[in-house]
Amino acid sequence: MFRKNLLLALALLAASFLQAQPKKKSFSLASPDGTLLLHVETGPALTWSVSCAGTPVLEPSAISLQLQGGETWGPGSRILSSRLEKVSRRMAALHYKKDSVPDEYTQLVLQFNTRSGIEFRVYNQGVAYRFLSRRTDSLTISSEQAVFRFAGDPAAWVPYVNDPHNHDPFECSFENLYQHIPISSIPKDTLAFAPVLVDGPAGIRAAITEADLEDYPGMFLGAGAAPGSLEGRFAPYPLQEKQGGHNNLQSFVTRRADYLARTTGNRDFPWRLVIVSRQDRDLLDNDLVYLLASPSRVNDPAWIRPGKVAWDWWNDWNISHVNFRAGINTETYKYYIDFAAAHGIEYILLDEGWADSQDILRIVPSVDLRAIIAYGQSRNVGVWLWAGWLPLAKQMEQALAYYADLGVKGFKVDFMDRDDQRMVRFYYRLAAAAADHHLMLDFHGTFKPTGLQRTYPNVVNFEGVYGLEQLKWANPPMPDYDATIPFIRMLAGPMDYTPGAMRNATREAF
Repeated sequence: MFRKNLLLALALLAASFLQAQPKKKSFSLASPDGTLLLHVETGPALTWSVSCAGTPVLEPSAISLQLQGGETWGPGSRILSSRLEKVSRRMAALHYKKDSVPDEYTQLVLQFNTRSGIEFRVYNQGVAYRFLSRRTDSLTISSEQAVFRFAGDPAAWVPYVNDPHNHDPFECSFENLYQHIPISSIPKDTLAFAPVLVDGPAGIRAAITEADLEDYPGMFLGAGAAPGSLEGRFAPYPLQEKQGGHNNLQSFVTRRADYLARTTGNRDFPWRLVIVSRQDRDLLDNDLVYLLASPSRVNDPAWIRPGKVAWDWWNDWNISHVNFRAGINTETYKYYIDFAAAHGIEYILLDEGWADSQDILRIVPSVDLRAIIAYGQSRNVGVWLWAGWLPLAKQMEQALAYYADLGVKGFKVDFMDRDDQRMVRFYYRLAAAAADHHLMLDFHGTFKPTGLQRTYPNVVNFEGVYGLEQLKWANPPMPDYDATIPFIRMLAGPMDYTPGAMRNATREAF
């Protein structure tokens, strides 16, 4: 009798356990042209996989988001509803590589029992997903799992984080050459910044990056636990910072929290995306980062006019055959204006040195900025100013209002060198404030674009690239790199590459 009762109790316990486990469900959706197929599995784990024309590109890869306190979205979440729909429209694009772009995709939205969900999209150009939250309270995100698992051990084009100061593994200039190596050769303790391009089977390429990064840390990539996999890595929230670095213009994190972000409970999280191409030329034509970004928040964009700029720092203010001493002074910048006017260049840029390094509102005595701007207006040449992010952040509203009233057209902002949540917030705060004052922005010393240029089209450019300026102090293989970056870095968006050298030398005569 005891044995029968024991067996019955175990059977009831097993049945109860099985009933408590979320049922496995499968969803499949195809791109509008039928080439890409996305397969989603839910249940004890949440995974996604992708194939292109029948060839596996992404093997089942785990997805999850963990809240502080132990709650996890994805694995174990019960599906309350699923919605599958197709979208086909055309979207106007402002100051983009195209006047308009097709916005065509198949979408799957899964609603979890935790007032959260996840959204998948399949475009002809690639696939993407993002978590959704519909809560009234705030959230603290402790970690995120974003795995990209490929079959075998494919080679990838990997730009390692290169931090010569070794302050913090998540602080860098987001600039480096590419290492074309098998994924298995990536050291386990090393970070790469996105985009990372993976060589798939049958000539397929897969590029990993993100879009619509707002109020959340950016995604680095590292070697995953499974062979042939990459995993997202995210900078924890900065709790303490120390000012220092170049001319005391930088801020280094000295202590980080045990969480990634604290954010509102009613929001959409950043897109994780894999761009898929069967021909390299299609990478140049890809629009996914732009399409997945939030729409423009600038209602009157007619004043936004990107253009070329004559720039002083590249040649160290060194001009010759003039009757004045060249340098950071009014005469030199009037000369630059004359040069720009004579050659159809829309702007000049006053790089570092025109203002006190710690007080952006204190202009150096040798520069009469009002006179320079007035002279530029007489010759139809606008004036941009360089600024370290830290002094600009400390007096943002005063500085933007003052210089906009003077007639400045924009700011080149430098030395952010981070993409944790606090720094990402700075980008959006500055973009919105600059738009209010009709000022354009060029982010130098920055992470890769994630679509901010669509949301705030006054943000016209980003660095985040190993630019030609490297030739001022080193001799890297720039021709190889230059032929590579259009297919990788420029997948993310526009690129402040700082070209313009008029004197040249061979490698042997450098």
